[in-house]
Amino acid sequence: MKRYLLLSIVAVVIVSTFSYGTKTFAAFTDIGVTHRAKDEINYLATGLITRGESDNTFRPERQVTRAEAAAMIGRALQYNGAKRVTQFSDVGADNFASGYIQQAVENNILTGYSNDIFKPNQPVARGEMAIMIGRAFGYNPRTITIASEQLISMGIAQGLPDGTFGTANYIKRSDFAVFLSRSINPQMRMLGNEPDFNQTAYVTTNDLNVRTGPGTTYPVTGQLNLGNLVQKAFEIGEWAYISYNNQQGFIHTAYLSTSKPDVTSVLSQKTIIIDPGHGYPDPGAVAYGLLESDVVLDTSLRLKEYFKKTPINIKLTREIDKKVELSDRVKFAVENKGDIFISVHANSFNGSANGTETFYYSASATNPNVAQSKALSIYLQNRLLGALELRDRGVKKGNYHVLRENKMPSSLVELGFIDYKEDNAKLASPTWREKAARGLYLGILDYYYHYEGLQEVKPLYNEVGGKPSAKLH
Repeated sequence: MKRYLLLSIVAVVIVSTFSYGTKTFAAFTDIGVTHRAKDEINYLATGLITRGESDNTFRPERQVTRAEAAAMIGRALQYNGAKRVTQFSDVGADNFASGYIQQAVENNILTGYSNDIFKPNQPVARGEMAIMIGRAFGYNPRTITIASEQLISMGIAQGLPDGTFGTANYIKRSDFAVFLSRSINPQMRMLGNEPDFNQTAYVTTNDLNVRTGPGTTYPVTGQLNLGNLVQKAFEIGEWAYISYNNQQGFIHTAYLSTSKPDVTSVLSQKTIIIDPGHGYPDPGAVAYGLLESDVVLDTSLRLKEYFKKTPINIKLTREIDKKVELSDRVKFAVENKGDIFISVHANSFNGSANGTETFYYSASATNPNVAQSKALSIYLQNRLLGALELRDRGVKKGNYHVLRENKMPSSLVELGFIDYKEDNAKLASPTWREKAARGLYLGILDYYYHYEGLQEVKPLYNEVGGKPSAKLH
């Protein structure tokens, strides 16, 4: 029995690309839809990094003060902003930014002008801004010149028309918001500068939200699952900026590990028995030169390929064109400790019937798994209808040996009618048989996910670009 790490695509279910796109945020009455910095200001407001004035304005043209800069940087880094006593005589405990100022100083992001002077109301110059941001986000600048060059090279800031950075010029609140938002989210930078994703980490949980920013107030753009291996560029507070499957976004670092998670999950203990009906010298139904035994064997072998990429074991009662007695099919399932049993067939009825149907045994005296078998049949039928696009003949009770004599949840699927011309054309097509195999794969996952409640199967949908069905049982 093999054990696998669930390294499937984001489960996500990815609902869109991991973009920076901000949600509608009517935060400030003085930031209209045409304002040059509206995206950046609203991005910070979405993350509660900037909060504006009490009259619901942002005052974009006003110079940003050192206290305001400390508060915005502190919120971006998820500092505890509770007001407290500071080491500066001009920053009292009642100052709105006192907590952010003191923590930023303790972390060597900000400095005072002397041992006890901070000048909280003094405007911030562009050079000072470059140093603040460089220290806050780990660029480690040694001088203002280096700090400004770093921001320009990374697409965070740009020089002035005279060719200088304007290090002594005071910076407006709107411009500070632009530089800060670009520092947080690389997808907002100029020139499309790509960060260096030079670290790897594993996701340690299912349904991990990927967000547009470092905080739970930012929109969710996708999800990752247990065992996904991501590329990490940097961390902001408790959030990591990652790339996965060519998409980017923020995830919480509490659910990342440099070690592979121990995923000896319940899935590795599951064994699915697939039973391709008939076999030489018994061809089953025959029409238009097509043999049922060939159709169902090919479909079953294709289904096996899907499960090879998962922790779930799959075994076929036959893998070549040979006859297997009905009692031996049941015996095979029991001896291999099957978890579920699915018998695959194609139907016939004098060329006058068509469609897909699925059967289960409803008398619990011999097979006690009636509820499970019915649920399994419902999910298989649902997926086969979507895959083959044939008439829905429903989920029915059936008194078949392989269902009645089995001791596990069991279904018998009739893919279509081999003697009905339109059904036959699909059964004869490798493309449609591949679709049928994918449908059976998804139907099995749906049963495990919805009926047995196995969250571990969720990443497996991503192997085929799928997602769980609605709950149907």
